[in-house]
Amino acid sequence: MKLKRTKPTDEPSLGLEIDSPGVSAQNPVSVTDLTAAIRDLLETGIGEVWVAGEISNFRAPGSGHLYFTLKDSAATLSAVMFQREARRIGFALQDGQAILARGSITVYEARGQYQIQVAEIRPRGQGSLQQQFEELKRRLQAENLFDLERKRSLPVFPEVIGIVTSLQGAVLQDILQILQRRAPGIRIQVRGVRVQGIGAAQEIAEAIAAFSADNKVDLVVVARGGGSLEDLWAFNEEPVARALAACRIPTISAVGHETDFTIADFVADLRAPTPSAAAELLTRDWSEWRQVIEKIHSRLERTTRQVLGDHRRNLTRLASSYALREPGRVVRQWAQRLDDLRENLHAGAHNSIQKRQQRLHLLQARLAGRHPTRELERRRSHLVQLTARLRALGPQATLDRGYALVLDPHGHPLSQATPKLEGQSVRLVLSKGVMEATLATAYPARTLVETLAPDSTHGVLPPVKKRKSRKKTSTASPEGSPQS
Repeated sequence: MKLKRTKPTDEPSLGLEIDSPGVSAQNPVSVTDLTAAIRDLLETGIGEVWVAGEISNFRAPGSGHLYFTLKDSAATLSAVMFQREARRIGFALQDGQAILARGSITVYEARGQYQIQVAEIRPRGQGSLQQQFEELKRRLQAENLFDLERKRSLPVFPEVIGIVTSLQGAVLQDILQILQRRAPGIRIQVRGVRVQGIGAAQEIAEAIAAFSADNKVDLVVVARGGGSLEDLWAFNEEPVARALAACRIPTISAVGHETDFTIADFVADLRAPTPSAAAELLTRDWSEWRQVIEKIHSRLERTTRQVLGDHRRNLTRLASSYALREPGRVVRQWAQRLDDLRENLHAGAHNSIQKRQQRLHLLQARLAGRHPTRELERRRSHLVQLTARLRALGPQATLDRGYALVLDPHGHPLSQATPKLEGQSVRLVLSKGVMEATLATAYPARTLVETLAPDSTHGVLPPVKKRKSRKKTSTASPEGSPQS
């Protein structure tokens, strides 16, 4: 088998010579030869090209080779970059990254799949799908749709489970087999939808909303098998996220493999790594429940026997007790006890009354001692005493003892004899009455003792003796004696 050209200028085309295999059923061509011919046609007919696309399904195994898919909005192209060329890349590759790839078109014969063998990669900006994913993720996160506080717990014993998935895929059969094995009593309701392609997201959102409106299931599972970013894109669209957030029933997102993440995973109440894992998470193997029930049954039986034994022993003890054997004696003892208590009550009441009466008498005595009449008499006696003391200490008492008060012409009392007072008129206030007098001679240094000496009784004053102290003289003198 070989390529043939009809003209020198014709493009290479796949053709068969008359004598080559494949021209008849008696001489068929092998798959290997046909694949090799297709590879030769692609390699020689297209050659080296630059391809623009977005990376998805990126894998970097330990061999150092790189495997990924280049895609745009309408098609995909498998790509491989071997270790020697991969070492020259100056940046990290990741899903969703837009690149320019230079390479040759070839065929991977083991799968019969054409691919590009990349020799050089240049960055071209972030891919549109990944950019849409991140933008929607940021917007929904700002609305708190991913918060843990709004996540609901799953029912422990769901009776009816709703499943939103494709009816043709293997995902549904895997879930049904696991549920039948682990919990055969659970009922299943399935709403078949498209899980990829145009309109898939709207169908998924409508199925979720229908389960929520019917409210006949205990749990809703949204499931799909693994795939590339574009294959799972229906679960990254806003209608599905809004439907999961608005669903009144707890939801599980079981989309793709464990390494795949979608917007639905963030909004749902629980994310399962795979659809099969979701079936195991939402049910517990009935054999495990049987073991738990058997343990509870054994514990309940053991506890019941123990309680019944305790009650039986208590009943036996009560039946053989003194109260039940001789109830009459017990009644008489309690009657005697009642009499004792009655006597104690009467004695206590009598003692309490006596104490209160004694207290009352004491208060009456204190009240009588504080009676207003007695208090008034006591205060009147105290006032008489104060009046007597005031009279004894007042100026009238002093005048009554023979002293006189000397006032100058201005009515001011005189307490000191000075020469400038000689010849002035003064007023003498006695115990009874007032006298007018004129001062003849002043003796500033004369004391009371000297004035009252016996040699002064005839009215002749002795000569004045000079003294260094006692500058003041008394303002009052006994009646009948001369005043200075």
